[in-house]
Amino acid sequence: MGVGELLLVGVVLLLGLCGVLVPGVPGSWLVWAAVLWWALKDPQPVSWGVLVGATVVLFLSQVVRWALPPRRLRASGATPRMGVYAGAGAFLGFVLIPVLGAIPGFMAGIYLHERLRLGRHGEAMASLRTAMRSGGSSVLTELFTCLLIMGAWVGAVIWG
Repeated sequence: MGVGELLLVGVVLLLGLCGVLVPGVPGSWLVWAAVLWWALKDPQPVSWGVLVGATVVLFLSQVVRWALPPRRLRASGATPRMGVYAGAGAFLGFVLIPVLGAIPGFMAGIYLHERLRLGRHGEAMASLRTAMRSGGSSVLTELFTCLLIMGAWVGAVIWG
């Protein structure tokens, strides 16, 4: 697979990650489709292993999301800007503290947004708790899964 095609797969993966934060966009399915495209164009054992792993992890993610409360983020006061902060925090956390850093990064992004908006620590923490209870945990589950898949893809491309 050429560099241009790998860049296109990477762009689709990034669009899928952004799609997780946008209601109505099938972000996790875009991520899975990008890995499928890569595995079909570059039929290596590593690429098929990443595809099988992505399928299993996405299935488990969907099972976990069904057990969580439904998304009611709009009712909790969540804004698209909060989603940008949360997504950026999760991505930075994932890179700075490999893999597990996405979870505190996601919550730190929401906290930072609310702290800048509200100005006080107590109000920002209350808003963070409300956002996480109103569906933030569901978004975090899906985003974390997609970050894991993207990390596996990047690792397979670099070292595979």
